[in-house]
Amino acid sequence: MSEQKEISLKKAKTASTKRLIAVIIGLLAFFYISAFWSQEWTVPGSRVSPLTILYRMFVVPFTSLEYLQKFPERILEMLETIAIAYAGGIAASIIAMPIAFLASRNIGGPLSYIGKAILNAIRSIPSIIFAILFVAALGVGPYPGVLAISINSIGMLGKLYAEVIESIDMNMVDAIRASGGNRVQAVWYGVFPQVLPDFASFSIYRFEIDVRASTVLGLVGAGGIGVPLMIAQQQRNWEDVGIILIIVIVFVTLIDKISGEIREKLV
Repeated sequence: MSEQKEISLKKAKTASTKRLIAVIIGLLAFFYISAFWSQEWTVPGSRVSPLTILYRMFVVPFTSLEYLQKFPERILEMLETIAIAYAGGIAASIIAMPIAFLASRNIGGPLSYIGKAILNAIRSIPSIIFAILFVAALGVGPYPGVLAISINSIGMLGKLYAEVIESIDMNMVDAIRASGGNRVQAVWYGVFPQVLPDFASFSIYRFEIDVRASTVLGLVGAGGIGVPLMIAQQQRNWEDVGIILIIVIVFVTLIDKISGEIREKLV
């Protein structure tokens, strides 16, 4: 009798679970269908066709003297974007090192959780949020862009640095400590020679990402070529938008190629 009761109880629980799942699915379907039918799906028409926009973006800049003369000015703004990424990357590479040592289990020890928590908190906030905050506090210009890039890059570089530190050969460090060296000497002579090539490689790779990020940050006023891109897009000046996109594509491609060759030699 007890076995039959257990079986009946299991069947009852299974049936109630199925009913609950059916009710949840029904509610989700109801909300989805209601949202679908209440949505306004009309798309405002445009007087300019996509082909016309593409023609104005990528053909007219090379055939009109007026827009050809704008290339030097836009190139200088792109160089400012690269400078923002470089300054932010250098600052991030330096600041991320002590946090990475704190976050690594073999060096930071029980305090590694503090370092990891700091890096996780930084990585969870997009760079565009930092840029908006710094622009609001400091005004429009490259300085907020440098701060946003540097802080956002600390999170990723610190994580990569910490993983490199955790993978080193600790025998060299133990040998220095056993021969009378202090903790600072063990890190300087035992850890740094093992991790610096990887640190440099990750920093260069992050610089590539920062160049692209600096272009986007300019859209919120953080300096660089993103500012004229935002203005040109708002004014529907597709020729100027095309000039900026062409310059960004060329520079990003060159930076990617050069940094890739440098990373290969370092690693």
